Amino acid sequence: SGALAGAMTKAVLAPLETIRTRMIVGVGSKSIPGSFLEIIQKQGWLGLWAGNEINMIRIIPTQAIELGTFEWVKRAMTSAQVKLKRIEEAKIEIGDISFSPSISWISPVAVAGASAGIASTLVCHPLEVLKDRLTVSPEIYPTLSLAIPRIFRDDGIRGFYAGLGPTLVGMLPYSTCYYFMYDKMKTSYCKSKNKKALNRPEMLVLGALAGLTASTISFPLEVARKRLMVGSLKGQCPPNMAAAIAEVVKERGVMGLYRGWGASCLKVMPSSGITWVFYEAWKDILLAANTKPVL
Repeated sequence: SGALAGAMTKAVLAPLETIRTRMIVGVGSKSIPGSFLEIIQKQGWLGLWAGNEINMIRIIPTQAIELGTFEWVKRAMTSAQVKLKRIEEAKIEIGDISFSPSISWISPVAVAGASAGIASTLVCHPLEVLKDRLTVSPEIYPTLSLAIPRIFRDDGIRGFYAGLGPTLVGMLPYSTCYYFMYDKMKTSYCKSKNKKALNRPEMLVLGALAGLTASTISFPLEVARKRLMVGSLKGQCPPNMAAAIAEVVKERGVMGLYRGWGASCLKVMPSSGITWVFYEAWKDILLAANTKPVL
């Protein structure tokens, strides 16, 4: 059900994703309304859903891998901390130096969030490449069935992993912050209200805020990543992420690093909120099924 909800959310928010991607890479108008009208004039209403087909395909494995990895790593880290806590009193001595083995200072949620982002990116990156090509250059890549053989013919298998390094660099702070912020806000809110769990509207709001925070912090890296991934289409691909950031600042100033941020927030906030609502709901259902007594 979580994957279905994610697919429905992607379909509804696809126009914002299209506008966001075009603004980030510097294609067309600099404003959301201007970009909206420009797409309709040149491509018709369906142009707002350019790349949505691959988005619908991408969301199911991406969410399954990301949320599954997050839950598994979080549990593994928490279990490891509990086991190591038992031997924290035992000090290791090397000469005059002694220390206690401990990983209690490491946040399981932060590590799990980073791992989730890395795992989903490694597996699903080719789908992200296809989405960006369909969105930014529909005249070259009009359909998914034509985009796949064309990329393979021009660049081989490596073409589907173009920009993987920058994507991982950009995903790491976003994914870590996203999961960490949601967990911290959830814990703090429940503690302040003296309650054990969030209700669905509270999950929606906190999930949206976590998405907003993570997107704002990592957005300059997202701008650089998109420029690297799509720049090769124009023959103007910067050599690395630092060069891409410097290029954006030179062309548009520091605020250029946040071009498309508004459209991104309009897309990320509802998407993040809905993701957490269905994730928590599905987890509750599974836990209830596992703890149901056998008659």
